[in-house]
Amino acid sequence: MLFKSIATVGAMTLISRLLGFVRDVCVAWALGAGWMADVFFVAFKLPNLFRRLFAEGAFNSAFVPIFAGKLVTEKDEDGPLGARTFAAQAQSGLLVVLLLFTIVIELFMPWVVALIAPGFVDEPEKFALAIELVRITFPYLIFISLVALLAGILNSLGKFWAAAASPILLNVALIVSVFALAPVTPSPAHALSWGVVAAGVAQLAWMMWHTARSGWSLMFVRPRLTDDVKRLLKRIAPVAVGAGIYQISLLIDTIIASLLVSGSISYLFYADRLVQLPLGVVGVAVGTALLPLLSRQIKAGEAAAALDSQNRALEFTLLLTLPAAAALFVMPDTLVSVLFERGEFSADAAHKTALALMVFSLGLPAFVGVKALTPGFFAREDMSTPIKIGALCVGVNVVVALVSMGPLAHVGLALATVVSQWLNVILLAVILMRRKLFYFDGRLLCRLWRMVSATAVMAAVVMGMDWLLFAEFAGWLGGGLTEDAAGLGLIVLGGLGSYGFSAVAFGAASLSSVKKWMRRPAKS
Repeated sequence: MLFKSIATVGAMTLISRLLGFVRDVCVAWALGAGWMADVFFVAFKLPNLFRRLFAEGAFNSAFVPIFAGKLVTEKDEDGPLGARTFAAQAQSGLLVVLLLFTIVIELFMPWVVALIAPGFVDEPEKFALAIELVRITFPYLIFISLVALLAGILNSLGKFWAAAASPILLNVALIVSVFALAPVTPSPAHALSWGVVAAGVAQLAWMMWHTARSGWSLMFVRPRLTDDVKRLLKRIAPVAVGAGIYQISLLIDTIIASLLVSGSISYLFYADRLVQLPLGVVGVAVGTALLPLLSRQIKAGEAAAALDSQNRALEFTLLLTLPAAAALFVMPDTLVSVLFERGEFSADAAHKTALALMVFSLGLPAFVGVKALTPGFFAREDMSTPIKIGALCVGVNVVVALVSMGPLAHVGLALATVVSQWLNVILLAVILMRRKLFYFDGRLLCRLWRMVSATAVMAAVVMGMDWLLFAEFAGWLGGGLTEDAAGLGLIVLGGLGSYGFSAVAFGAASLSSVKKWMRRPAKS
């Protein structure tokens, strides 16, 4: 059931990420990588940071263990009454907190922008536009946080696809805004900002409909600080740091990048978008599916089953992440050029984005490894350990970024994020093993070197095809968008085929094991 759930979330996330590429191509065409693009990405970064922390991290990680536990332990003749009551109280309490928080941020927006983009302060036009756009986009936090609560309910019930599909609406809204709103707004950046808000409304409506269809429509009740709600609220902030260290590192990169030359924020944003495809499809899917399963297994006292679930999640993660990281590392220029280099996005911007992408790719296994290991703490309702590790890693990220930004510019900020993420995943694994809550089983260790061997074969194939199609015989493609896209598609197919063949040949995976994973029944 674990791998079927991962596949469901991963498939929906893949569709969302592919639409996200279309969105990013439209944004790159309309804004390029100049100062206005930097301003929009700052305006998008703040609510998007909370989107990832709440929808994929903090709220899900804090809410699901409590809710899933009540589904198992607090039932009466009418069903899980305790869980339903807790969910309704959490919804009302969360809404009050979000409204107050949003009002405060809106009132103090000039200071907020000065904090997250200090480099804008000395450029009045840039600073004023940033304040205006962040004020437009920030209410998205209210909608997406309520979406996260409803997603936690459906995920705990074993229903994953609706929540995983909701980000598709964000991408559709932003694509439409580029073409439909840009002609009637002061700039494409304004159009995109209003598109973010429209997406939040659409996502909340989508999740309310699916939750109601599942028989879990929640009424808004009078907020009460019950013991369960207090426990939930106390956990959200620390989990946000523990589970969202990658996003916090990127926010720090944005703050420091605002002090560099114009375009630095954009280079990091576009590079991160490419990393987000495998990270979202694999890492987020694993974390989303693993947490409720681990919570149920641990609550039921099934320690061996929980250990097996976490090992299989790591195995699945590495099987898909290692080749993705290798592909991003060996052909970053081709990827960025084919996807983004048109309209306002120049060749120089493509090259600088590619340098950041190459560095980010080195941290991809760590990024998704964190998603597979943090549920081991959250399912046991241990929120303090990840926050301590997260705080340390944020500090390391800042130090490395400040040291390397001089000689390496924006690439140094990408390097700082990678270093902090590897430290994060190593510490998470070591602490779980020292507590005897986790160890790498024989099957995972045996298959790891086989995955590495298969990845090496794939990397060689991809490098060779990239050289042939985009360097040695570049004239064959003609240089047009359609031809370049076709060439990139051939490389992707060649990489997938060579890795699939090598993985089976080396014994890193087998068709029978994949079928077994997909058929595996839930243990509860």
